[in-house]
Amino acid sequence: MYIDPGREPVSQGDIIEGCPLYGLDPRDPSVDTESRPQHWVARVIVLTQACDAAQPKIIRLAVATVHDAQALVADGVLKASLIRDQIRRHLVHGWYFLPESEFDVHESVVDLRNIHTVPRTILEQLAGTGKRICRLDTPYREHMNQHFGHTYARIGLPEPYKTKS
Repeated sequence: MYIDPGREPVSQGDIIEGCPLYGLDPRDPSVDTESRPQHWVARVIVLTQACDAAQPKIIRLAVATVHDAQALVADGVLKASLIRDQIRRHLVHGWYFLPESEFDVHESVVDLRNIHTVPRTILEQLAGTGKRICRLDTPYREHMNQHFGHTYARIGLPEPYKTKS
């Protein structure tokens, strides 16, 4: 499921540790139009399609945050049963399960609702200094991106279809 990308260029499915991210915390009640962005570092996975990431003219790549599943449970963000019964089976839009690996990846959940764009040069620097942990192998990275697409492209119906029974 995971591979060591070696010295290859940064690409889709790369899991990178310590990526700097910037933004506003929507949970902060004092956030308004005058708020200054916050800075933090996170483990991320590259979402940009491999064919696009290979183009030098693409200067920013889309990434999603990767969270340790146990930490999400401990922090009360997700219930263990939700991860075990639904997210692990890829039944919940916006969350994508990653199993444990021989590379420093514990059971994790990708938050596909928390997307950032990061300059390619930053990701290349991190990869060059050993912060790229591994790469999600094909067809798993395509499966994750399909789940990402479904998260944002699904059509919400106002109510379920009525049935005769």
